[in-house]
Amino acid sequence: SLSKLQLKTGDLDPRLFSRLRHLQKLDLSDNLLDKFPNSLTLPDLRVLNCNNNQLEDVTALKQFPLLEELTYENNVYLTLNDDYKVMFLLQNLRLLNGKDITKLANHVRRVNSRKLTSKVTAHWEKFFRDQLPEKYTAEQVKSIKKKFLKSVQTNVVYGPSSLSEFTRWRVKMIAEEFLSYSLGLELNTDTETDEKMDENEEESAESPKEAAEDVGQVMVTPRKRKRNHSKSGSGNKRSKSQANTEKEADVSAEPLHFLQCHSKGNSREDFKTQLWSCVFEPLLDCGARKDPIVSSSRTVATCGGESVCLIDCETGVVLKKYKVATEEFFSVAWTTLPMVISDSRKKSHNILAAAGRRGIVKLIHVAADFCYGEIKAHKKPIATVCFSPTRETHLFTASYDKRIALWDIGIPDCDYNFKASQLLVLECFSVPLRIALLPTCPEQYLLAGCEEGCFTWNIKLEKEQKSRPFEVIFQFPDEEGEMTTSHRVDGLAFLNGDVVASKSSKPGCIYLWSWSRSFDTKGKGCQRTVPAVILAELEWSTTDLSYLTLSTCPAKEHVFCGDEKGSVWIYNLSNYTTAWSSAKGKRSDKRIPPTQILKWPELQANGEHLTEVFINNVITDPTFTYLVALTSVNITAIWKKS
Repeated sequence: SLSKLQLKTGDLDPRLFSRLRHLQKLDLSDNLLDKFPNSLTLPDLRVLNCNNNQLEDVTALKQFPLLEELTYENNVYLTLNDDYKVMFLLQNLRLLNGKDITKLANHVRRVNSRKLTSKVTAHWEKFFRDQLPEKYTAEQVKSIKKKFLKSVQTNVVYGPSSLSEFTRWRVKMIAEEFLSYSLGLELNTDTETDEKMDENEEESAESPKEAAEDVGQVMVTPRKRKRNHSKSGSGNKRSKSQANTEKEADVSAEPLHFLQCHSKGNSREDFKTQLWSCVFEPLLDCGARKDPIVSSSRTVATCGGESVCLIDCETGVVLKKYKVATEEFFSVAWTTLPMVISDSRKKSHNILAAAGRRGIVKLIHVAADFCYGEIKAHKKPIATVCFSPTRETHLFTASYDKRIALWDIGIPDCDYNFKASQLLVLECFSVPLRIALLPTCPEQYLLAGCEEGCFTWNIKLEKEQKSRPFEVIFQFPDEEGEMTTSHRVDGLAFLNGDVVASKSSKPGCIYLWSWSRSFDTKGKGCQRTVPAVILAELEWSTTDLSYLTLSTCPAKEHVFCGDEKGSVWIYNLSNYTTAWSSAKGKRSDKRIPPTQILKWPELQANGEHLTEVFINNVITDPTFTYLVALTSVNITAIWKKS
């Protein structure tokens, strides 16, 4: 409390306040403040009281992205327009001057923004588009920008006249952003509200091009691209750099796009942000609707750093972008919920869950461009999340607090009210890194790859025990061939209903093993240590670098894993799975080499080659049309199967 101290703006020393990293409540009422300094840096501030001051402007409050309660009564210079500004700027705000503004704020952020964006775009198309020549100079751009901004603020009208100041403020902001992606102009710093907001779901998702403006230019050397990736059907033999096997590969993939779309603060110099998770959007029965966001499985969600992106793999367009300035996202997952629309009929909508360092799950209704809620799931970072394939509201979150939690996220109503509840807690022996549900019985067993082993839990909800220890821990060979449970499992996925692919303690090796034959050896009892029944080993990089995870494409019986040199190892296992399914299926004597290795092409950024590229994650869509690789250098690489 700093109330009634005759404080002026200059008394709020940023050097002092920036050290208050965990301050949640601040009372500055009954002082002489006329504005807020821009750099107080209170990243965890939730409640702020500014009653009885002399505030003239509220836009600096955007620096407090987690603010939930704000009061500034008896500041005579503030008006209704300022109320609307803070509702737009502070995405977490629930109470303003003691009133619940949740529904109104949702309208301001979504409906109001959408209407204004439509009007701004129409104004450009009608009056200014034809004024810009095909080849234009910087002076021409400057001139037309000035005219357009003046005209659009004068002529675009929406809502009551009492909100005209707010409308002009938003129109200018939207127009600046529109020009930035239409003409390549830089945004003015005073209109870049999204960079320090908690979430910019609404603004970044107004149109595909708005998100696309953040994508950096990464040049691929054409000569290198052609040499490394010959097209199928050309009649030429595959080059040695495409695969390390002498057999002709059955996979031929062409690189489509290399995107730099997760940069911190939209910086084109950012080649350090790590990208961690990606997952393709499930198909919806979209009827006559042609919106690619909801009707096409070529849309992939990616996460890393402070943002989550939705990318059209064919065009390379960043369709949507969501930011949380105080977050580092580690994992994303999709589910499809039957939501009630305006006429009380239910319709399926895709919901994206995103989580990371703050231990909070964000729930995003993608088609509505709206992050409608969050679940404070853990007090430590969340490593990975996944939805149940049979119960659409059931979400698993695996955390560095050594717990895996099962949540029922509920179904939001037409006002996006929802209720989340915790159903189950699985106690881990160490930090869980990857989780997978048993495909043949996803409501009964969960498998987790952890920092110190591979474990299974019984997750059947009919059991009364809400907090459960693991049921089985699996043993794998160490480098000397001895069976051990002490190893890091940083890659885990089912190839089919029984075969598991996992990457663990033995460098240069990925194991394929039978779930059922391993689990059945445990016999009766609570906890058992059982040896994994290994079916085969896949030859992989000899690196001991951790957290380069693997994935599978069950429909095509493929396994994928990236390495420390930017390459993607592809294994077609369709010739092996029939033999493995036999109860007497024997272990393959030799390591199975990759069918193909996609080499990392020469990429240039600002005239310099990108080196030391790690592939943190690689996935394909269910039909293996597109392959997406996430890197340690803030590049999302997209390949297409020829």
